Amino acid sequence: MSLDGRPLLGGAEAEFVADRPVAALATTYPDGLPHVVPICPVLDLDHFVFATEPDTQKVRNLRSSPFVSIGFDEYVEDWTRLRQVIVHGEATLLDGGFEWRRDRQLLYDKYPQYETGSPIVEGSTFIAEVRIDRMSSWGF
Repeated sequence: MSLDGRPLLGGAEAEFVADRPVAALATTYPDGLPHVVPICPVLDLDHFVFATEPDTQKVRNLRSSPFVSIGFDEYVEDWTRLRQVIVHGEATLLDGGFEWRRDRQLLYDKYPQYETGSPIVEGSTFIAEVRIDRMSSWGF
């Protein structure tokens, strides 16, 4: 939330990111180098959620430093219509519990292929929650 109580991400930008199927997650290796991977996120009010297997570089990076950036964009040949949203925040890893199950349902609702193609399993799949601390956008 902003200082005036409004969500940091609202209106056209919130609609835009909610409709994007894929985003780019930036984490940091322990030596300070950036690491960028695609994720399938869901916007949930003032944070994003995404699932990940525990033995991934992004999880190792998040354990070292929870600070992330997530980039959403839309490329079109007409560059006057380019749009992007970048959020910055802090990630928390969940491996079970009520909030984890709620987040899994949000992911299943947006990405039905998860249930049959890559099930999100309590105790063996992490769900990251990223609280939005800052946001920038272009083209809105």
